[in-house]
Amino acid sequence: MATGFFNVPVPKNELVLSYAPGSPERETLLNAIAEARETEVEAPMYIGGEEVRSDKKVAMHPPHDHQHVLGYYHAGDATHVEQAINAAMSAKDMWANMAWDHRASIFLKAADLITGPYRAKLNAATMLAQSKTPFQAEIDAVCELADFFRYNVQFMSEIYAEQPESSPGVWNRIEHRPLEGFVFALTPFNFTSIAGNLPTAPALMGNTVVWKPANSAIYSANMLMQIFREAGLPDGVINLMYVSGPVAGDVIFKHPDFAGIHFTGSTGVFQHIWKTIGNNIVTYKSYPRIVGETGGKNFIVAHKSADPKAVATAIIRGAFEYQGQKCSAASRAYIPDNLWPEIKQKLLDDIKSIKMGGVEDFTNFFNAVIDEKAFDKICGYIEGAKADNNVEVISGGGCDKSTGYFIEPTVLLTNDPGYITMREEIFGPVITIYIYKADNFEETLKLVDNTSPYALTGSIFSQDRYASERASQALVNSAGNFYINDKPTGAVVGQQPFGGARASGTNDKAGSKLNLQRWVSQRTIKETFVPPTDYRYPFMD
Repeated sequence: MATGFFNVPVPKNELVLSYAPGSPERETLLNAIAEARETEVEAPMYIGGEEVRSDKKVAMHPPHDHQHVLGYYHAGDATHVEQAINAAMSAKDMWANMAWDHRASIFLKAADLITGPYRAKLNAATMLAQSKTPFQAEIDAVCELADFFRYNVQFMSEIYAEQPESSPGVWNRIEHRPLEGFVFALTPFNFTSIAGNLPTAPALMGNTVVWKPANSAIYSANMLMQIFREAGLPDGVINLMYVSGPVAGDVIFKHPDFAGIHFTGSTGVFQHIWKTIGNNIVTYKSYPRIVGETGGKNFIVAHKSADPKAVATAIIRGAFEYQGQKCSAASRAYIPDNLWPEIKQKLLDDIKSIKMGGVEDFTNFFNAVIDEKAFDKICGYIEGAKADNNVEVISGGGCDKSTGYFIEPTVLLTNDPGYITMREEIFGPVITIYIYKADNFEETLKLVDNTSPYALTGSIFSQDRYASERASQALVNSAGNFYINDKPTGAVVGQQPFGGARASGTNDKAGSKLNLQRWVSQRTIKETFVPPTDYRYPFMD
């Protein structure tokens, strides 16, 4: 067999298109949206080489227009979970033994398909099913997902290339084998890129995968699976099924071949999964890899030296882009009293200019939250704030689900730094602001660190370098991604590996080599060329 040491194409972050008026991509995307709205999609499950259909079809609706039907997906049950596991295990040997450069080629081709012929289609799918603006869809479904594929190939080659030293007469080497069993990918609604990366990162390293997406993201997951198949992914490597979480978990976490979970979702669900795995630990052939990112209560801290306009802009973008439905979204802010009047005025002026509506109108900054359950939960926090004497709703606060699940960008002002919306993840367009005395910076940093159990993202705004350094030191455990003079969102693959600790997850940094290393099990090989033939050592003479 011919072979060689291969250099992979050097990854570069995909250029984000502007979709500005008059641009060719704008017209192409508008046409793709119109076509998708007019076509009812049928989404089967993809198990092994089969497109599996059930007798239970469930409608898919745009969150901003919940009367419209985008199509239907075929809901599965426990038998389909078993079928997916069997397909993954059947495909395992051939996939694990495929040369790594051929695995790499599949995902490099998928990246080119996403950034090429599928660009408008995947953006349109993400916009319609998950209610995103063109920019939010572009940076997510196209650019970040293509970056994941291209950079992960680079990271894989670096992992394989790192080898131990050898002493005279000995050759030491390390091989990175896939985990023994199958990997379960449980993916969220909010990022098509995360939904695409969670099953493919383990698959790239030679694992076979059972994939369950969020129901509200099945529309785009269905298109991703079509792209993977067109890219040449063999049958059974990634098996896509649409079942409830408890049904999937009841089968998967009792299976002896369960080897790991790649998860993004709520802290409560992840903790329940961890506990279930622990209770079943004697069942498994090996200790499962548990990799999860679970959300945050992300902060913005302004020092008295900060630029008020920069802080206000960071609050608007950090808290309200994609309706606050980012794990990294700014959800609490600490503002010194010397800056508050100017920041407040710019906030209120900016919010007045924000347009909210359907995704087809590109002048909208803001769309709908994902579904009625999320709408009711978020509006519950807002209504609670309206009734609390310690809180003032200084902007927004309106909720309307007559056409779509629309919630106004809402700013709460509290005099209680321990108020519930300063502590709990809301996952919506709501930010709570606490005003502190400008000279109480140190005490405020302690508040930031101790108020919430999460530690995903956070930022410090300051023109005083000593203050920036002090905040970085004091908040070292408060955020896995820490920003200086920037909003706490928008991590880029290959530039800011993403993940947090505490209640925010295992901090295994998606978009880095560290994450891929979790999906392999190393074997060290020592070969001695001329082995000894006498057991005696010189000291024994």
